[in-house]
Amino acid sequence: MKRFGNMVIGGIQSKILRLILFTVVLLTAAYMAVSVYHSNMLVQLATQSNSRQRAAIEETTGKVMDQAVSLTLSRSNRTEAGIADRMFEDSRNLVTFLGGCVENLFDHPEDYTAKPYAAPDPADDGAWTAKVIYADGIDASDPDIGEITGLLANMSEIMIALCPSMGTSDAYIALPEGVFLCVDDTAASWFEEGKIISYDARERNWYGQAVAAGGLIFTDGEWDANTGAYCIECAMPVYGPDGSLKAVVGTDLYMDKMQEIMRASTTEGEYTLLVNQAGHAVLAPQAEAFPMDEADRTGDLRASSNAFLAQVVRDALQGSDTGIGLGSLSDGTYYVACTPIETTGWVLLSAFSQAVSNQPTVLLTTNYTAIQDEITADYQEKTGHSRTTAIVLLAAVMALVLTGAMMLGRRIVKPLNTMINRVSDMSDSNLEFRMEDIYRTGDEVEDLAQSFADLSHKTVEYMDRIVKVTAEKERIGAELTLATKIQAAMLPHVFPPFPDRSEFDIFASMDPAKEVGGDFYDYFLIDEDHLCLVIADVSGKGVPAALFMMASKIILQSVAMLGNSPAEVLSKTNEAICSNNEAQMFVTVWLGILELSTGKLTAANAGHEYPVLKRPDGAFEIYKDRHGFVIGGMESARYREYELQLTPGTKLFVYTDGVPEATSADMELFGTERMLEALNRHPDAEPRALLNQVRAAVDGFVKDAEQFDDLTMLCLEYRGCDAKEGGNP
Repeated sequence: MKRFGNMVIGGIQSKILRLILFTVVLLTAAYMAVSVYHSNMLVQLATQSNSRQRAAIEETTGKVMDQAVSLTLSRSNRTEAGIADRMFEDSRNLVTFLGGCVENLFDHPEDYTAKPYAAPDPADDGAWTAKVIYADGIDASDPDIGEITGLLANMSEIMIALCPSMGTSDAYIALPEGVFLCVDDTAASWFEEGKIISYDARERNWYGQAVAAGGLIFTDGEWDANTGAYCIECAMPVYGPDGSLKAVVGTDLYMDKMQEIMRASTTEGEYTLLVNQAGHAVLAPQAEAFPMDEADRTGDLRASSNAFLAQVVRDALQGSDTGIGLGSLSDGTYYVACTPIETTGWVLLSAFSQAVSNQPTVLLTTNYTAIQDEITADYQEKTGHSRTTAIVLLAAVMALVLTGAMMLGRRIVKPLNTMINRVSDMSDSNLEFRMEDIYRTGDEVEDLAQSFADLSHKTVEYMDRIVKVTAEKERIGAELTLATKIQAAMLPHVFPPFPDRSEFDIFASMDPAKEVGGDFYDYFLIDEDHLCLVIADVSGKGVPAALFMMASKIILQSVAMLGNSPAEVLSKTNEAICSNNEAQMFVTVWLGILELSTGKLTAANAGHEYPVLKRPDGAFEIYKDRHGFVIGGMESARYREYELQLTPGTKLFVYTDGVPEATSADMELFGTERMLEALNRHPDAEPRALLNQVRAAVDGFVKDAEQFDDLTMLCLEYRGCDAKEGGNP
């Protein structure tokens, strides 16, 4: 190094000066070349990236929409089919019951006295009343007609009581003699211009079909003779001991109620169709818009010129749940779901337009392309401005660099040397670098020192926080572990639970998806002869669900121990939970009370999964009981109970939705079919072995996939009182 006055040649100052001058010149030339190259390259890359990302968006959103539409359409179709099936089942039950009453009436007329009867009266409109209408040519004053009409009038009170309670529109009985007894609340509909309309039931389609079939039938959709409403008739003939026709009993199922349900669940692009056993479209809430040819609206859909539609309807009418199919209808491609209706043998068909499901993908790609084009144009414009600005600034900087280079060198050297010494003096006991006045140069050196001091201080604080966070995590982990143990202790976990009771064997398990879960099971003796069984599933997961689960379990057990019936237990528990349910959580519950001495099981279901039964020498089968509303969902909810007679050797298996909804890595559900297969692999095994079979099947199905929901099961084997006395179960 050589010194000339205050300038040192070869020192840091001169090196900085040369470095800066060289760098400025080099950067100026490089920037100009690279700027143009990068600008063109980025535009090209943006174009290519736009094309690839559009393809990725279309593929990904297409798959997601396909899965979403398939799942939603399948669930909604099955739900609507279930609602329709219950409506048909209620009509069938009403007609079957009335048929039995009429059969008894005509088999034992001596047990009844003639009852008064009357013709329709418009003043009775709006009230449930019985009225008698005679076919043309029937002499009402004929003693024989009067006698049989008076005998038939014995059914009036029963029909008046049943119609409003079962939610039916009407009920009627037609005799071969031309006498027609009807109960409805539309008395005025039997009049036209002030006169009773002519009505001969023997000429009606429902009468002829029932007699021809010799049993219960459902007609095609047709217009009611007096109300003009579109309906389906359910009817059955009644025969005497000698085989002669005594009467035809029937009821109308007005389609406006079913149409309201179907319309309520219909969205844009979705269409629903009710198809009867003859392949006819009986009901469609938007028949004029359903994507099928005009000839198919009144013809047999099984013979449709559309092979896809014909095949789907044929398969469904043969009793198969077709799942989700994708095929062409009259105006495009549609997802189609077909679900058989068990009571009538009909089919509920739902179709959803693929074009509608693809609209989000089209909109997304269109918006994405517009944004990309706008960004590319904005980038090119700003790149040009930036290039011009950079050239001006570089020229100005070059002029200033010559003046500031020497000063910069002097200002840098001393603070940097001090900084190096301070860093060298740092040790385990002194890990923090502190700011000093020597570093306050007002330039990058000061910023570097300040940044280093801040970083050093934050590092020390971060290390302190790590220590605290680690301790906090250990505390939370310990509390969750304790919560898991507390929850496990809340559930019965000692097996066998009643070693001195040999009338039954029971085993249960609960595996939460998180540290604590919302599922629970319970079983306890209300008295020496009654065993209460409970399985429930709280909405949500984790600590909130676990707390709600504990409260629900305690309330259920407390109410049950008071000797209430299952329906009363659920109702009172629901009232208690709804009275202070600010979190708006709910719980599904299946509760049964088993009378050990007789094997009679009384149960009620609050929105829970169907139970599974195995009779002696039989296989495990789903028992489809009637569901009530969930506990905690509606304060005024009421629950219906039912009875099952368990014989020695009968097994009962109840579970939460974590079993059938266990999901594999391919997003496939375990399902009730696989659950039944696992139970029936060794159906005669003890309850503990049966639960192990099901859990092994679930684990083998989901493999390494994460458990998303709590998995809870309970199995009871009823052995009967003979087992208690030492006999064979």
